[in-house]
Amino acid sequence: MLRQPAFGHRLRKLRLAKGLSQTALAGEGMSTGYLSRLESGARQPTDRAVGYLAGRLGLEASDFEEPATGSLAHALTLAGSTGSPDAIEALRQALAAEGHESPVLRWQALWLLAQAARVQGDHAVERERLAQLVALGEEVGVSELRVRGLTRLARCLRSIGEITPAVDAAVEAHRIALGEKLGVEDRATALLALVSVQAEAGRMGDARVHADELTALVEGRSDALWAEAMWTAAAVRMRQGDYPGAQACLDDALDRFSSQEDLILWIRLRLATGRLHLQKMPVDPAQAQRRAEEAEAALAFVGTPALRQDLTALKADLAFATGRYDDARALLGELAADQPRMTYRGQVRLEILRHQLLILGGDPSGIQGLRALAQQAQEDANIDLAAEIWRVLADALTEAGQVGPASVVGGLGTVGSLVHSCE
Repeated sequence: MLRQPAFGHRLRKLRLAKGLSQTALAGEGMSTGYLSRLESGARQPTDRAVGYLAGRLGLEASDFEEPATGSLAHALTLAGSTGSPDAIEALRQALAAEGHESPVLRWQALWLLAQAARVQGDHAVERERLAQLVALGEEVGVSELRVRGLTRLARCLRSIGEITPAVDAAVEAHRIALGEKLGVEDRATALLALVSVQAEAGRMGDARVHADELTALVEGRSDALWAEAMWTAAAVRMRQGDYPGAQACLDDALDRFSSQEDLILWIRLRLATGRLHLQKMPVDPAQAQRRAEEAEAALAFVGTPALRQDLTALKADLAFATGRYDDARALLGELAADQPRMTYRGQVRLEILRHQLLILGGDPSGIQGLRALAQQAQEDANIDLAAEIWRVLADALTEAGQVGPASVVGGLGTVGSLVHSCE
């Protein structure tokens, strides 16, 4: 049953959300004075009045009831302060029930919901929320909100391997941030996204220029934005073969960034550094093991499924690098039994390792599998990843005592041409 004063408060909110005056809402079937008394809580609503007002507002009578989770503003406050799964679910329900709320309030709710999905590694839900967020940002017309939505969408699309739309979103975010002369935070986050997607697309020259611009922009800081900038700069240097430069960037971040600032980012920096030690020449398994152990100890406090899978993947790569092939297979088996929460690149790396193990075991399907992965990465415009896979295939064939087939040489040449055309 609808009770006062809750009914009056909600009626007024719904009327204002529609942009109607009391006179416009009352129309010919209700006096303005009676409507005013309903909104103030002075009169109890009758079923007839509720039905009439619902029809005028284009709603159902049930829409006048307060959501079980409370108002959107209340749910937003709880989700922002606690971030607990229950609070996030209450926010989702409140958003679904409060579509009439102001666009800015709904934008904030979508931002938190997308962030929660990202932490859990649920990129499909994150993408859905971010697409709504970007549309809402356009509706609001606030440049900062537009840039933040596009930036986060670009990074999400990169995570799921959709490189071309990721580049488009990042370029647009960067254009708005510069054109509107936004603050350092928004310009830097736009650059973070732009550098990441340019690197994935094989546009390493552009990525390096923007990475240097990014690190100069955040120089003198030691917060999460700075740490992400150093991580991103390291990734570009690593893909250019500048392993000492990449390690210097990551070591700086490891030394100066506190776990109290953002424990999840602190862990991810260690996982990234561990992977660097396995990719540089010569590899350094001892340092990779050290960083994996640091990350694992911290996972006891913020053990999300995505982080745990990233750590297990690093352990599998470490086992492979040290010749413990049975351990690598066992770790891959653990990952295969879980719902995947890793990024597109992370999942492809697992497939690369699986095919490498097949080749070492004398199974020719590993060669075909790597070739198919490389060709798919090229089709997805993920040029950097495609080049990495072709190199892994060539190395695997060499170690197995085979002469690289023409298709591998051709694949490397094709990737080289694509990278050159992107520069």
